[in-house]
Amino acid sequence: TTLRDGEQAVGVALGTDDKVAIARGLDALGVDRIEAGFPRVSPEDAEAMRQIVSAGLAAEIWGFARALRVDVDAVLEVGVRATVIESPVSDRKLSAYGMSRDALCQRVVEAISYAVASGLKVCFFAVDSTRADSVFLEEVIHKAVDAGAGEIAIVDTIGVASPEAAALIVGRARTWLGPELPIHWHGHNDFGLATAAAIASVRAGATWVQGTVNGMGERAGNASLGEVAMALAALYGISTNLRLERRGRG
Repeated sequence: TTLRDGEQAVGVALGTDDKVAIARGLDALGVDRIEAGFPRVSPEDAEAMRQIVSAGLAAEIWGFARALRVDVDAVLEVGVRATVIESPVSDRKLSAYGMSRDALCQRVVEAISYAVASGLKVCFFAVDSTRADSVFLEEVIHKAVDAGAGEIAIVDTIGVASPEAAALIVGRARTWLGPELPIHWHGHNDFGLATAAAIASVRAGATWVQGTVNGMGERAGNASLGEVAMALAALYGISTNLRLERRGRG
């Protein structure tokens, strides 16, 4: 998510050429999926995504959308065939947006159903999962899957999850969803625990870790792709597809 969440770092404003070059670099590193951007943000973001889609990369290119039909349409217009669809799931976030739990569930189901009917692969991105009520989190995740989401992201939006908490929440999600459905972990580094929490999530059953180059991102940043991949390989014997020998090369 370097090209989406990573760009939210203070002082970072990537142009189209920069984004295409970064996408090529990520592809060369062996990154399987690239979240290329949030096309509703600006015409420039949308154009960068079109060029990345057309670049012939081996990586699967994903978009990012809120649980809104107009956002899904924007993803479709740039030519990607897969998207993250986000929605808040904690009561704190819902209160801030003036939204009820029922309204949230309806919005999530409608957006995912529309995206899937339009031919998109969908990962439901449960914003602020780590501060959500566990019973409601399970409910909304099941509704998202029933609507057609093929993958789920557990999201530590403000970086409050300890490694133990990350393992607990991902373990619960794995129990809810069974052994096959892919689960992502998306963490932030506000307490300096992003790498540790990401590793704990993998050991608890996460299939994917969402991260950024050098941990760049808003506030204290995201999980660092290099740190997580190196730690998994060297300390736990868990391999990734990243070409770690290329880490740090220009």
